[in-house]
Amino acid sequence: MKAIWKGETIAESDDIVTVEGNAYFPAKSVRADLIRPSDHTSVCPWKGTAHYYSVTVGGETNANAAWYYPEPKDAAAQIRDRVAFWKGVTVSG
Repeated sequence: MKAIWKGETIAESDDIVTVEGNAYFPAKSVRADLIRPSDHTSVCPWKGTAHYYSVTVGGETNANAAWYYPEPKDAAAQIRDRVAFWKGVTVSG
């Protein structure tokens, strides 16, 4: 699968975990040159606290367009060290 924004591949992997319809890519498959940590967080009752990345391509930034759970709850252990995308990032494959 691939995660693409503004024509640029942000992540690509065959090792995908799908949770609640979201594809979680291995963190090592995400291009570090296109993401920057954000201060934004949100809380899921069963997954834990999500942290976010902003994606920048061609000088345009998509704030908080990727998220991950650095310390997921036990029920969501399968998404540890994985990143998911939204906000216009196309995930296909």
